[in-house]
Amino acid sequence: MAVEEGSPAPDFTLTSDAGDAVTLSSLKGTPVVLYFYPKDDTPGCTAQACGIRDAWTEFEAAGAVVLGVSPDGEASHAKFKEKYGLPFALLADTDHEVAEEYGVWGEKSYAGKTYMGVNRSTFVIGPDGNVAKAFYDVKPAEHADQVLEALGSG
Repeated sequence: MAVEEGSPAPDFTLTSDAGDAVTLSSLKGTPVVLYFYPKDDTPGCTAQACGIRDAWTEFEAAGAVVLGVSPDGEASHAKFKEKYGLPFALLADTDHEVAEEYGVWGEKSYAGKTYMGVNRSTFVIGPDGNVAKAFYDVKPAEHADQVLEALGSG
């Protein structure tokens, strides 16, 4: 079931690319951009991450914490982050528990095959801990601008 705008963002603790535990509720009081993506270092996911990186000063100006989440592990995240100079944390949801809680784990199709995976989605969480904006089936090229607009910075 998808998380609805206006509802409390489901809390979680995941391990970051740096090996740190990141708990969503500890960020209350700060806007959070929580974005789910399918896989490190693939064309769409790279475009999406680099779009945020390229607009990083605007995300900082909005006071937002950006967290990227995928089923890849910490080592994969660390390589991806280093390769592209990403200035934000990538979180490992290897059992896709958090993706399921946010309603973004489901059936996907690629090259005529169907499989289970993360549907590219982003949640802008207000300082109050509630979901201010939810984006589903995000287009990587438009992602950063859409999120900045939701943060009031676009």
